[in-house]
Amino acid sequence: MADIHIRKEGRAGRITLNRPKALNALTYEMCLEIDAALKLWSDDAEVALVLFDAEGDRAFCAGGDIAEMYETGTQGDYAYGRRFWADEYRMNARIASYPKPVVSLLQGFTMGGGVGVGCHGSHRIVGESSQIAMPECGIGLMPDVGGSFLLALAPGRLGEYLGTTGARMGPADAILVGFADLFVPEADWPALISKLIETGDAQVILGYTSQPPEGRFAALRPEIDAHFAGETAGDILRALRHSDSAFAEEAMKAFTRSAPLSAACTVEMLHRLRGAPSMRRALELEYRFTYRSMEHGDFIEGIRAAIIDKDRNPRWRHDSAEAVSGMEVSKMLMPLGAQALTFEEELA
Repeated sequence: MADIHIRKEGRAGRITLNRPKALNALTYEMCLEIDAALKLWSDDAEVALVLFDAEGDRAFCAGGDIAEMYETGTQGDYAYGRRFWADEYRMNARIASYPKPVVSLLQGFTMGGGVGVGCHGSHRIVGESSQIAMPECGIGLMPDVGGSFLLALAPGRLGEYLGTTGARMGPADAILVGFADLFVPEADWPALISKLIETGDAQVILGYTSQPPEGRFAALRPEIDAHFAGETAGDILRALRHSDSAFAEEAMKAFTRSAPLSAACTVEMLHRLRGAPSMRRALELEYRFTYRSMEHGDFIEGIRAAIIDKDRNPRWRHDSAEAVSGMEVSKMLMPLGAQALTFEEELA
């Protein structure tokens, strides 16, 4: 059975992720197929909108399939991972600037690579089971696939909090933070899909929306803004350490599970992007980090600890965020010169 089901139905171009046993994790081939379909449909008069959904109820897409990246990276071959990221990021950019409505139905887990597919369209729908997160710092990466762009646009310091701790957003929180737009009860999704296919009109979604269950982050905003306002990841760690609130204790546990270099680069990236947020600028910055992440960062060790050996005991390059120097952050985020991520030719 194919990992992805791409077809035209009625007025819709439909893309269904079809690896439910793997939580619909995104392979390199799936990225390429999505991008090819989007290119094809952009000028197709029969396709009025694009509809992303996924098989199974546990996840829309819980991330990228990184087994091959690990395998090649441990052998000192970084080319495969770099190619995967570059092509994936171009696909993310295409979704974000697509000339037609892009509707995504985000049940269960939407994380990492799933955010790149599901959270850059024009109509991002969550339901009761939705759990959205950017947990990349926990495996030695940083929020990528355009996630840094969304986090930089988030209210207050929610971006720093979510990016460095990997905290999960339920439906109301995802809407508050800007990773989703509308709540539709999941029982109504089949009827909504039928209507979208029949009409090709994304406005019909408004007839199915309702208020999501109450979220957590609106009430926590004062604490989040106070603790995550530091100039560096080390500043954030010190602020959390000197608070005795239940929130600070929980946040510090999550923060200190992240790779210190990843957390430090995440904070720096969000600060750079916040002044002039742009999806392409975010992806280009992210690529600077991911391009170097296997050779000079903690990505291979993060995957080993979380997915290969599953010992949950990564040996990071730094003992804590306070031990990461500004120079080390700058080196990870330096321009790549001739290797820089490009878009013009690919998105023509």
